[in-house]
This record gives sequence, structure tokens and C-alpha cells, in this order.
Amino acid sequence: MFCGFSRSVMGASHIKTGLVCQDSSAHFIGENFAVGVVADGHGSKKHFRSNLGSKFAVEATIETLRKFYENIDEFESNLPNNHKMIIRNIEKQVISNWNIKVTEDLKKNPVTEAEKSKFTSEEFENIQPESYYGTTLIASVSGRDYAFGFQIGDGSLVAIYDDGSTVMPMEYNEAAPANVTASMCNANAAGMFSSFYINDKRVVAMYTSTDGLYTSFGSEFDFLDYHTIITSQLDNLEGFKTTIINNLNKRSQFGTEDDISLSCIYNEELLESCMSAIRAKVDENKQKAAERRAERLRKQI
Repeated sequence: MFCGFSRSVMGASHIKTGLVCQDSSAHFIGENFAVGVVADGHGSKKHFRSNLGSKFAVEATIETLRKFYENIDEFESNLPNNHKMIIRNIEKQVISNWNIKVTEDLKKNPVTEAEKSKFTSEEFENIQPESYYGTTLIASVSGRDYAFGFQIGDGSLVAIYDDGSTVMPMEYNEAAPANVTASMCNANAAGMFSSFYINDKRVVAMYTSTDGLYTSFGSEFDFLDYHTIITSQLDNLEGFKTTIINNLNKRSQFGTEDDISLSCIYNEELLESCMSAIRAKVDENKQKAAERRAERLRKQI
């Protein structure tokens, strides 16, 4: 019923400077549900293990959701009337599991002198251990007749409906103060999530991506149109994989030069039944894009 794909590519700037990829991505296909998840390690000075932090975030998310879905019938029967509470509980458990992974890693691999050498003694003492691993997180979940997702930090989640329309169901997380990066490592991380729940429309596919993808586009229109186009190619998954990997690498090399991660989950049977509508939407979007370009040119004259 469900299929998926996930990939992380290293940013051109990281290749040039010798930095490791800070992104992580994964997907999981369960019995009658699917999960797609990406995470973007912050990569700045005090987050010197954020590549591990993003990996732990992805792992913690899939492990948590698999636990919640152990009794899928009970879970899904409670979801419609209690989805806000359930999603909050999932978010809290993801944070808890992530912190456990961070603590275990620090026990096995204490901070090295080389890692400390970038800081003065006073600077290092003022960094909370969780901050070494700071990362964003975006997760999407598709079920039999519903979809939901949650996010902390930047990045994007895009949903494709069966009529070919494309939306970003979560807005910027306003719970985070303007001068604070919403992160898994924050003490109040559980209160910084955005989330959504859909059960009144049929969701064909959902994509989660780190901010390196969004910022490689000139506008939100172009970003959303891109997702409609790649959805129209999902009926050939192997060909899709080759195309999308090449495209992500090009966008990283010639766009923002940032790491890029993309995770996709989709309902294979629903996709097949509405592929004509999606391809019609691709043509419609091309026409609208041409009209927008023409309008911009007229304004420049």
C-alpha cells in the first residue's frame, strides 16, 4: 500500500571545507502506515556533534512511531478525537528518546580534547551537553485515511492531495522566540513543535526536506510545483530515485551549497488512481509559471 524513498546529499560548501554532512534522512514502511523523516544538524561551533544529533533524531522518531503503532487499531481509533494530545505525546517521546541517545553517546564517547580545543574553558563550561548535538526535525506520517506530521526548526513538509493540489500544511513555528533557534537540544523543545492532522482529504504523498532544498528555489510557487512534478514520476520508483538524487546533488552544488535531505512517503494505490489528475496539474502549473514570468517581465519594462 505504501512506498517511500529518502536521501541525504552533502552540500558543496561542506565538501570544500571538509565538513561532514550534517543532515540525516530515513523512511519506514509499516503495516498500513508509513513514516518519512529528515533532520538538519545545526553545524555551528557549539553544535560540534550535530551530524550525530540529526542521526539520533531520525532514529528516535521512527522508533517512537513504531512503538505507538504496535496496536494500530487502537491507535487509529483514538486518533480522530484525540489527535492533538496524541501528536504532543509522540513529540515528547521523540525528545525523550533523542536525549537518551545523546546521553548514551556521551558515555561511550566523551568529549575529546580536540573538540574542546575550539573553546576557552569558560566557553565550553557554558555549553549544555545536549547542544553539542543540536538539530532540527521534520516527520510525516501517512495512515489508511489520514495523515499527520510534526516539526521543530526550519525545513519543509509538503502534502500532495488526490486532485493534484500541493500544500505546506505547517507554517513557521512561532512558538520559538525570534532570537532562539528551535532545536531538539532546547530545554523546552517539546513546546516548540508545529504539527498538523488531516482526515478530510486524501493525501497521495508527503515530502519532508531540510531547508537546503527550499532555499534552492526562487519562490514558494516553484518549490511547490517541483513537488507536483516529482510526484508525477513516482509510478517509476527506480527511475525516480536516479533522477531525484541527481537533482538534489545539482541543487546542492549550484544552489545554496548546503546539505539537502528529502524523504518521501506515498500511497501507491491512490497514486495510480489519480496520476492523470497530478499530470494535468503539472501542465496547469507550467502555464501559471509562464504567466508569472510574463508578468514580471511586464513590470520590468
